[in-house]
Amino acid sequence: MNQPDQLELPFDPSAPFAPQAPWPGPVAAPEPPRRATLIPTPCPPSLPAGARWREVRTDAQPIGFVLQRSKRKTIGLVVNDDGLQITAPKWVTLRQIDDTIHERASWILKKLAQRQARQEHLTMADTQWQDGGHFPYLGKRVYLSLGDSSGRMSYDGRVDEPQDGDVLRLSLPGEADRHRVRDSVHSWLQQRARAWFDVRLSHFQQASGLTVNRWKLSAAATRWGSCNSDGNIMLNWRLIHFDPAIVDYVIVHEIAHLRQMNHSQAFWREVGRILPGFEAARNVLRQHDPASLPLI
Repeated sequence: MNQPDQLELPFDPSAPFAPQAPWPGPVAAPEPPRRATLIPTPCPPSLPAGARWREVRTDAQPIGFVLQRSKRKTIGLVVNDDGLQITAPKWVTLRQIDDTIHERASWILKKLAQRQARQEHLTMADTQWQDGGHFPYLGKRVYLSLGDSSGRMSYDGRVDEPQDGDVLRLSLPGEADRHRVRDSVHSWLQQRARAWFDVRLSHFQQASGLTVNRWKLSAAATRWGSCNSDGNIMLNWRLIHFDPAIVDYVIVHEIAHLRQMNHSQAFWREVGRILPGFEAARNVLRQHDPASLPLI
């Protein structure tokens, strides 16, 4: 489940209304969405006990939210799978809550847009775990074929040099439940990740003169890789979806930590020594995080 995005706004009843804490959002707030791209904020089908539905019209668009009262001393804003939820002290007026919505509208709409994109991505993912569906493998689009009677999984193409249009054949009935299809593909991808990463780790250890103590696959929701002071490396198996250059960058990034357990200039020089021109791959990966890949 995705972690909710939230703000905690300390509130002083004796002072004029103004949140005291700095907004922990981006340095430059995004432009408000145009009316042509309104982000729906419908009332959920059921409300928690004691909660009410409220809607505030902002300059960008109306924003609906679930309002709950509590004994807390702060106004809490949370954007989760059910939309925007606000918990406020009993003594804070509706006008003050509405003012909070107006002041934080850019942050709220950004998080609501991300929530909508996640839901659309998840919906799309559900339709891909079926005959004719597809998934990314080493930067290429591989298609699924169900109903193979051979009793084993097979790949039409070269697994070390995939091409768009390659087919992964599963020994599952054509009408197999999408969860079975997904689990079968996951198993295959993890096997391929283990084999591919092992080869690339060996290559870059030799190129760098550094030695990894041991490495493991991970399914972390927040990071692509990690390295500890004992020389142990973890690599997120979801990287197998990306182009090989992206995989190489993450592997080199973690190997470089064997020499520099930080992100200093010396660390980045070490990355560049092992993998010249790594910046392009780094810039691509910065646009993604493990939680943004619900297909996996």
